[in-house]
Order: sequence, then structure tokens, then C-alpha cells
Amino acid sequence: MKTLFPKQECHVPKWFVVDATGKTLGRLATEVSKLLRGKEVSFFTPGVDQGNFVVILNAQKIEVSGKKEQQKLYYRNSRRPGGLKHETFNQLKNRMPTRIIEQAVWGMLPKGVLGRNYYRRLFVYIDSNINYFDSTEKKIQKISLENCESQNWIKPSSL
Repeated sequence: MKTLFPKQECHVPKWFVVDATGKTLGRLATEVSKLLRGKEVSFFTPGVDQGNFVVILNAQKIEVSGKKEQQKLYYRNSRRPGGLKHETFNQLKNRMPTRIIEQAVWGMLPKGVLGRNYYRRLFVYIDSNINYFDSTEKKIQKISLENCESQNWIKPSSL
């Protein structure tokens, strides 16, 4: 018997919408990275792009545990002498809350060409209004993290 190998040409990506209201940052990022890579399918292959599109809403309402709001630091560098800047979780949340989720998900994706392709399919929004997105146009599955099993797999539910 021949081993079946999934082809990228045969894959039709799905769209998932995740509401980040009251969710813990790391737990949300792990589930989103699994969806971006396509690990929810039974024939997942690491070297083949079988990923999905993920839209995260209400990024400003993300939470972290413990004292991370005051102690967790985010760095950026302008590549100029003395250009290293740092800010706390609260400061970044007030200035640009989407970057918090983007950096957390980016850290959980593979580095390289395939990881960059997955990252391009991530869309993070501050609130729940998306003006240019028509939900009737594509098949969209809304995700709630309360439906997760003990293995942390997301079970999609219909809108």
C-alpha cells in the first residue's frame, strides 16, 4: 500500500474567527498557531502548507496572569546606535494592542518560509468591527475557547 501524502494544491484553507475578550495571552496564541498551521486535520504534515486564515477580534481585551502587566517587557530596535526601546505590557497595550498577540503567535510559529506564510494569514483587530470584511462571502467558523478538550484542541462551532 502506498503512503498518502497531502498536496498543497488540494488544500482549501478555512477562515476562523476568535474573540480574545478575557482570554489569557499564551493560551490563545497556542490555539491560534495550531489553526494557522492546520494541525486540526488528521493528515497534518509539517512540511506542507495546510494552514488556515485566523481573525482575532477584541485584541485590547486580552489578559495575562500574575504581575506580567507591570513586569513583562517588549523590545524593539531601530538598528541605530542607542535605538533599543522597551516598554511594559500595559504601555504596549495602550499604544498598539494588536502587536502583543502578533508577537506571541509569531514566537510559536516555525521560523522560515513556511512560518512567514502562516503569519500572513493572521489578522488581529482592536475591536469587533471589521468594515471591509463580509462574513457571507466565505465560510467562517467562530471559535470559543470554552469548547476545548483536555488536549487543548479547538472544536469549531458554527456561527
